[in-house]
Amino acid sequence: MSQIAQYRGTGKRKTSVARVILRPGDGATWVNGRTLEEYFPRSVWQTIAVSPLKVAGVEGQYDLRVRVHGGGLTGQAGAVRHGIARALVEANPELRVPLKREGFLTRDARQVERKKAGLHKARKAPQFSKR
Repeated sequence: MSQIAQYRGTGKRKTSVARVILRPGDGATWVNGRTLEEYFPRSVWQTIAVSPLKVAGVEGQYDLRVRVHGGGLTGQAGAVRHGIARALVEANPELRVPLKREGFLTRDARQVERKKAGLHKARKAPQFSKR
């Protein structure tokens, strides 16, 4: 039995983690067992998620299998984008430069700041009263 090539990438964004498996194929995309359109109903999320394929110019050449959990759909779309980009670099190291230039290989490290004691939110202080 011959093993077909497959490339893995782990993407992260906010509290979302995406495990991406890239296999040479006809462009079928599955996210948590559902199609991309079912899982990400907004076209913005779909565009974000598959943008590395567009930049690399390999749309329709790879089948995508994605397991993503944590956070909301925007964070998950960002995590999928990061994972796809990493898997593409593993598949073809020459794609590193164009993907890096677009910022797809950089982990967006922005997290929600924790709430501090005595404040309403992370930085929102109670209203000051002089009297």
